[in-house]
Amino acid sequence: MNDDVPVTSRRPLRRTAGAVLGAVSLLALAACGSADPTPPSTSSPAAFKPVAQQQGSEITVWADAARVPGVQAYQKAHPDVKLKIVTYSGDANGANDLQTKVQLFDRTGSGWPDVAFSANVNDGTWASQGKTPYAAPVDQGVVSPSTLNGFADGALGPCTFGGNTYCLRNDLAQNVLWYDKKLMDEFGYSVPTTWEGYQALGEKAAKEHPGYLVGTAGDAWTPEVYFWASQCPASTATGAKKVKVDLQDSRCTRMAKLLDGLIAKGSVSKDTVFSAGFIKNQASKVLMLPGPSWYGQVLFNSTFKIPKGQIAAASPLKFEGDAKNYTGNVGGGLWFVSSHSKNLKAASDLVTWMTTSDDYQATAATYPAYKPAATAWLAGQRSTGFFADDISPVFEEAAELIWPGWSATQYSQEAIYSSTVIPALNSGTTLTDALDTWQTAITDKAKSLGYTVN
Repeated sequence: MNDDVPVTSRRPLRRTAGAVLGAVSLLALAACGSADPTPPSTSSPAAFKPVAQQQGSEITVWADAARVPGVQAYQKAHPDVKLKIVTYSGDANGANDLQTKVQLFDRTGSGWPDVAFSANVNDGTWASQGKTPYAAPVDQGVVSPSTLNGFADGALGPCTFGGNTYCLRNDLAQNVLWYDKKLMDEFGYSVPTTWEGYQALGEKAAKEHPGYLVGTAGDAWTPEVYFWASQCPASTATGAKKVKVDLQDSRCTRMAKLLDGLIAKGSVSKDTVFSAGFIKNQASKVLMLPGPSWYGQVLFNSTFKIPKGQIAAASPLKFEGDAKNYTGNVGGGLWFVSSHSKNLKAASDLVTWMTTSDDYQATAATYPAYKPAATAWLAGQRSTGFFADDISPVFEEAAELIWPGWSATQYSQEAIYSSTVIPALNSGTTLTDALDTWQTAITDKAKSLGYTVN
């Protein structure tokens, strides 16, 4: 990542585990991170006025290599629809290809793809803006209300600006508490339900079983896993191009302090889970690992090669003083329908199929954002026999617990954490001591992109 490195969207839909790993581990590190595009206008149209329609005309679809097989499957199932499929980066790993091309098409007045997929969960921040936004507001007669209502609560948050919805979410990457049931049972440990319990178990494991881990802080998506779950206001939108950044808030400092203590004792690693060293030396010693839903197949199965029947998932944790538990999100791609499309019917039908059809989503590599498709997907996970217990209840619960106070922005939290905090950790600085530097880095980047920061 992802991303969703980092993150920020993280995972492609490869059919084989190995293919999923290659694409996903990279996407997971880059999805959420945007490529710092030029700040767009913040005006939004009051009403969507489509261009003159030419039903039956060919539509152009831009998708990454992981999504192209799905588009081809749609074409096979809908032979009467004329498609031109273009494979591009999908804006993964920090790429900014879609916006760059759209800006060119805006100048020339033609060339916009009718449909585009982006692995960057932040791309809606620019695609929804401007006098004539690239993205059509799909809630204004483009996609049916019944379809929009079928997405998990909050799933369309990264698509919603100025009261309109400008994209459909391909997948979610809600965080859960992963754990190795075999190891936990062997050591006589109970799965915690609070962050305080997690901390206590991490301290106990460090003393009783040195070398075993309960987490990592060296992944680019660490902010989304820990600080987002703690409701830390690292980036909360307070208005159009206005954000609140306050890493000295108690909800930030409590998580930094918790992680610092476990890092010092050795039960939280400063490495990334995808490093060769971690995979070789520490993968088999992971007791617990808070992280995204795609960790199950992509990380534990395909990367760590953990035997079947060991890995399980528990509900997101909460601090004892909090009323409820929240979690973060590490990824989730977006599908856009172009406001310039001359065949909105075909474009919206394809995007709807790609995000909701069991024929595609039920066998995808990642958890579908559309709830009925997620149900079918979970059934497929059970059939693999990989997990120690049924992950369905936990995944469905966590999908509804993503804290809404962490906002999509044009800047990448992952990139900032990677360039600012991870080097500090590796030099011996604590997370607590790095908070001010991290805050300055976020603030400076936000201001450089036209944000007002308070």
